[in-house]
Amino acid sequence: MSAPITPELLEELRKIDTPSICNAMEIVAPERRGFGYTTKPLFCLRPGLPAMVGYARTATIRSEVPHGHAGEELRKRLVDYYTYVEKAGPVPSIIVVQDMDESVGKGSFWGEVFTNVHKGLGALGAITNGSVRDLPDAATDFQILAGMVLPSHAWVNVREWGVGVTVHGMEVASGDLIHADQHGAIVIPHEAAEALPAAVDLIARRERIMISAAKEPGFTVEVLARKLGEMAALQS
Repeated sequence: MSAPITPELLEELRKIDTPSICNAMEIVAPERRGFGYTTKPLFCLRPGLPAMVGYARTATIRSEVPHGHAGEELRKRLVDYYTYVEKAGPVPSIIVVQDMDESVGKGSFWGEVFTNVHKGLGALGAITNGSVRDLPDAATDFQILAGMVLPSHAWVNVREWGVGVTVHGMEVASGDLIHADQHGAIVIPHEAAEALPAAVDLIARRERIMISAAKEPGFTVEVLARKLGEMAALQS
């Protein structure tokens, strides 16, 4: 696992929206332009929250059939899973859960209880292809990006944790650095993180050239062509 980035850089990245991070990744890590981010729509529990940036804790779940664990065995599995959530890497964490059922989302892992427990163990939120419920009662300021909203938890249970998962096209390993907001999520290679704020700033300054021109009277294709040249010339 790579060393965690500084708290100062984490805070700086939180001020940036995820689409801007995706744009900046095209400069910082152009080989990742076509992968490493979610590629299907996700329901966002709290669109007004700022971006969450944290370290992935991964798990797989099933809910279509009973898990077969009970009593002390079930309690031990839960404690082992929550020990992983709390202690398997730096915080803050983001929980990334792949629903493995054929009928994805049949049982909601995320609701009032689990959002509060995970938040208490250092998680900022969760990303899943599965479902979420208890929307008004979820932990305060805990973000959820989920594949759907459904009412039941069925027989939902954690099958594995600390394993590689894929959620809506985004492959995630335990410990990966994740950036996510209402638009979706992206994996940031640790070695690319430090260069992202400067790349975001460069792209924003390029875009302002065109946006400002487009809002002025007399904007024409000829003006557009000239501004495209100015944008291309701005390299730092």
